[in-house]
Amino acid sequence: MDVDDYAIRPPNSFREKIHETIFEADTTYGKYFDIALLISILLSVIAVSLESIDSVDSKYHSQLVVTEWIFTILFTIEYVLRLISVKKPVKYVKSFFGIVDLVAILPTYLALLTGIVGFQSLLTIRALRLLRIFRVFKLSRYLDESFVLTKAITQSKSRIIVFLSTVLVLCFISGAGMYLLEGPQNGFTSIPQSVYWSITTITSTGYGDTVPSTPLGKILAIFIMIMGYSLIIVPTGIISTELAKIGPVSTQVCPSCSKEGHDHDAKFCKYCSELI
Repeated sequence: MDVDDYAIRPPNSFREKIHETIFEADTTYGKYFDIALLISILLSVIAVSLESIDSVDSKYHSQLVVTEWIFTILFTIEYVLRLISVKKPVKYVKSFFGIVDLVAILPTYLALLTGIVGFQSLLTIRALRLLRIFRVFKLSRYLDESFVLTKAITQSKSRIIVFLSTVLVLCFISGAGMYLLEGPQNGFTSIPQSVYWSITTITSTGYGDTVPSTPLGKILAIFIMIMGYSLIIVPTGIISTELAKIGPVSTQVCPSCSKEGHDHDAKFCKYCSELI
């Protein structure tokens, strides 16, 4: 049996069948499972949101608590099945969705154990699980683009760090200059306050709580504003260069390390070298 035959063989073990159903949307059962999961996530987020409304909570508190526990138990069972279906559970636990899936169920148990009210508000992080909608509805074009963009940003991180460091230095220098030109009498009471003004100006936010009033201060402000618009193109160019180097990726999930973002023609995981 060659690699191609082995790669396309149907799942023949319980763990493989669970993995295909939970992690993939290529089969009928997998798609139904993911659609049901997304609906459950959406309903649970709505229930948590309603619980934060005093008028609704006072009238339907018991029903909302029961609903919250039902979804928590369902998500707990799902989380356990995910751990069982992967070859290396620790890899899944440390992955992005692994962390999100865990945090999605912890607040309810923490509130029960500690008796502290407020943990439930963290359940809104379940909304992050809706990102799986890209795989469920075969929006591979958008999923591919998200993988490509993430990879481009990762590969550009050193240049982005240099760029952000340069911007921070420019903000500090321009803020210190504005403090010297305007002074406390015009609202620039300290260098940190002036740096804050410089950051809000260079990012085009411009709260307007502090404005320069002297001619030299206005000239410096104009320079900072123009520089802010000019800086927009720098990270765009950095990321665009990396995007041009990256090819298309697939939506397959490695059953061993739970990593995604493999090439379309890949038969082995690029992260752990296991067959996918």
